[in-house]
Amino acid sequence: MAMGSVSLPHHFTVKRCSLSESRTKKLIWAHTKSFNLQRGPSRTKYLSVKSCLRAGVGDKDGVIIVDHGSRRRESNLMLNEFVAMFRDKTGYPIVEPAHMELAEPSIKDAFSLCVQQGANRVIVSPFFLFPGRHWHQDIPSLTAEAAKEHPGINYIVTAPLGLHELLVDVVNDRINHCLSHIAGDADKCAVCAGTNKCRLY
Repeated sequence: MAMGSVSLPHHFTVKRCSLSESRTKKLIWAHTKSFNLQRGPSRTKYLSVKSCLRAGVGDKDGVIIVDHGSRRRESNLMLNEFVAMFRDKTGYPIVEPAHMELAEPSIKDAFSLCVQQGANRVIVSPFFLFPGRHWHQDIPSLTAEAAKEHPGINYIVTAPLGLHELLVDVVNDRINHCLSHIAGDADKCAVCAGTNKCRLY
């Protein structure tokens, strides 16, 4: 799609596919309920794509980090800690946690909080490794339902973590920390604390 003005219906959903340099397919949903429509010389309504699909997170963007949700309170609280780290690291002003199910806040709650803080575009980032059914169906559906209460607010559901090179470093760091712990050279990490699981069997 060119980044100029193209004629499109007033209500539609964009499903955009692109190939990264590693040839991995990425699917991105963008729900555009209320774009800035302009009249051209032909008196036809046009869509200013550039104005609503701007690159990069801006001051008026709300970011929602959404995980599956758990009946275990400690697991849900860890998402709050990650969101706090994410906010501090990126400097993004509007970042909210959400759970797809089993716990609060819901995607609907987080969407509303973003709008209350001044967001005019909401970026939903699934905290999932791979693109399963929750990414294909559940999260887009829940986000669409949440957006119905906020006319004029655009949103996008980004790809999950997937095959990202930095995940290699994360997994390797976790392995080495656990091995250091059982060797007596490091304390338990926050994940294992109180579980007595990080040990040799």
